[in-house]
Amino acid sequence: MSRAELIQRLFLRAGVQPSKPTSDVRERQAAVNRRKEVVQLHKLENLQAILDIATTINVGQINEEEIDPDWFFAFVELAENVYSAAMQELWGKILAVEVASPGSFSLPSLHIITHLTQREAALFARAASMAMRNHDHIPRLIVGYHQKRTWFGLFQPAATPPMNLAQYQLSYPDLLTLIDLKLIFASEIESSELTVNQGFSWRMGNQRLSLTARRPGLALVYYKFTYVGAELAKLISKTAAPEYLEGLTRHLAPHFELTKDG
Repeated sequence: MSRAELIQRLFLRAGVQPSKPTSDVRERQAAVNRRKEVVQLHKLENLQAILDIATTINVGQINEEEIDPDWFFAFVELAENVYSAAMQELWGKILAVEVASPGSFSLPSLHIITHLTQREAALFARAASMAMRNHDHIPRLIVGYHQKRTWFGLFQPAATPPMNLAQYQLSYPDLLTLIDLKLIFASEIESSELTVNQGFSWRMGNQRLSLTARRPGLALVYYKFTYVGAELAKLISKTAAPEYLEGLTRHLAPHFELTKDG
């Protein structure tokens, strides 16, 4: 298929045919009506696909509270423009969760998710698969640690280079994309100083990583997911990232006692 034929095929899906000179008002109006019909048919098919997906999602116990009708019709207006099968699955999950527990997704969150392309969703899924969670369940993408200066170490470097996430298929431009989408916060965050000999537990999927600081002044450095990112991470399909966990373990090993389970 030639480039011109491919472009024409794409526009036909939007109800637009190659132009041809005509002064007939009825022909022009027929073309307008044809496009409207094709667009509306595609939007209906999109909503039907999302409906079919939502009704098959098992979200456990359902809250007796009814869904907000304003939220629902706003959802419909946004969801009718979701064309890819992968994104329709995501929107079906969002609807299922919202019906089971109204208030799970705000309208501003939906507008953010609307701007996600299939590629960006795959990027976010990669980041979510590498994210660690502790007691507050907010995903964090740990990239290293910071050694705070002490009187006995004024002339030692205060920080080590962070991990190169590009080794794990998540480059810095990828992070900037997720930041622009407001799925993770814009800057690295440093945890509070970790207590020496006190264990801290983190989970990544079914894996648990327990770490204990060997000396004072150590803090973890990470990217924290936003509220929307944290909610979306519960729904989006993720694959395990054992190679990242191995790399993180090697990176932290010089200054932390580490134990992996699961």
